[in-house]
Amino acid sequence: MLTALILADSRFPGGGHVHSGGLEEAAARGLVHDEPSLRAFLHGRLLGAGLLAAGFAAAAARGEDLDVLDAELDARTPSPAQRAASRAQGRGMLRAARRAWPSARLEALPRDPHQPLVIGVLVDDAFEAALTCAYLAVSGPASAAVRLLGLDPFGVNAIVASLAVEDVASRACKELPALGSPALDLLAEAHVRREGVRLFGS
Repeated sequence: MLTALILADSRFPGGGHVHSGGLEEAAARGLVHDEPSLRAFLHGRLLGAGLLAAGFAAAAARGEDLDVLDAELDARTPSPAQRAASRAQGRGMLRAARRAWPSARLEALPRDPHQPLVIGVLVDDAFEAALTCAYLAVSGPASAAVRLLGLDPFGVNAIVASLAVEDVASRACKELPALGSPALDLLAEAHVRREGVRLFGS
């Protein structure tokens, strides 16, 4: 449980703070501009990308083949920008994890692994791994909303606390999800092509 808490901490030096999970592009397009629209965005992200990531973290925690899982997650992530963001966060998390928790299992991860697989290897309880991934899927964009839109951090925190993160983690432990998040894919592709200053990498 302590490992899961450390990974979910925004101060963990895994590089997650440079990713908004599509929030920056959604805000730039006026799709997210206040607390109600942020709630809708986070709810959709949790049920799409969050459930997908949580399912793969749970499978990795159960000891399933990491190379197969890596390929399966690639296949379920049609957006090149989304795949690149997941792998960038995986690299950052793996770098920090090797210092904190060196292990042979970490070294067994595929080269340049997706973030959910790193979480699953580090948090060897399937539900806790899924819960960590589901939480990270919404906490990062929520933090980005405070910085980008100047929303009340107390209100944003209340939104995150109200989301069904535990329910999604429970669902993720039952099977590998095969759902997509087309809106997030489109936002990710638009964001990576946006000219001018971008605060976040994704």
